[in-house]
Amino acid sequence: MRDKSNFNDGDFSSKLLSTLDHIEYRRIETHEDFEDIARLRYRAYKARNVLPVAASTMLDDIDFDSHAHVFGVYYYEQLVSTLRVHHVTPEHRVSQSAGVFHDAVHAMLDAGMTLIDPARFAIDAEFAEERPALPYLTVRPTIMAAIHFDADRMLQHIRPAHASFYRRFFYADTVVPPTMTKTYGFDLTLLASRTRELRSKLMRRFPAFQSEAYERKMMFESSRKVTAPLLTILPTARIAGRPGSAEMAFLG
Repeated sequence: MRDKSNFNDGDFSSKLLSTLDHIEYRRIETHEDFEDIARLRYRAYKARNVLPVAASTMLDDIDFDSHAHVFGVYYYEQLVSTLRVHHVTPEHRVSQSAGVFHDAVHAMLDAGMTLIDPARFAIDAEFAEERPALPYLTVRPTIMAAIHFDADRMLQHIRPAHASFYRRFFYADTVVPPTMTKTYGFDLTLLASRTRELRSKLMRRFPAFQSEAYERKMMFESSRKVTAPLLTILPTARIAGRPGSAEMAFLG
């Protein structure tokens, strides 16, 4: 994402919420939905010239791991972006970031940390230009996952040019400096946000990242545990931002 250093927090926060009013999230679980996601990934990565070296498909084994959560983001019922969110624990170490920065990620896990590892971010280039709030709302599930799983860190393996944005917007610390990666053929760097500090600061600045517990449950609990049919999940940020809500009580 670009570093929007000059934006006004209040104005941008309003834009996030107004765009979120027309957003739905969908858990990607069917073959047809995964095919849609693969096509979107390919178009987005090709447009940005970041296709993995020798990639034969835009789906991989990690998409189907038990701790992976793949989401489609729908704007006015049209698929416009996608993200995969991984819950990484010392007992379950499957992680996109670990494939690139093995030693750094495993050191955190060896210290007993639990991690949220977002990956496979892809957004339709046309909509990214038309609706600049969409990239931010696409990564909203990472914050929700950090809360739902009470994780210690949220990782970001990104191109160095984007690091200043993540340091400013997500209060991230550099874990691994820019390093050439064989998988992609260009430099990547690894950052990590302290999730509990991030939660309180980010939600005060941008209420669109707030959520109710039942939305997080629909996003991340096994479909066997969720009684309601999972078609689409409507954001609950405006409900969570009301005085007296559990989230507002947490923020104080």
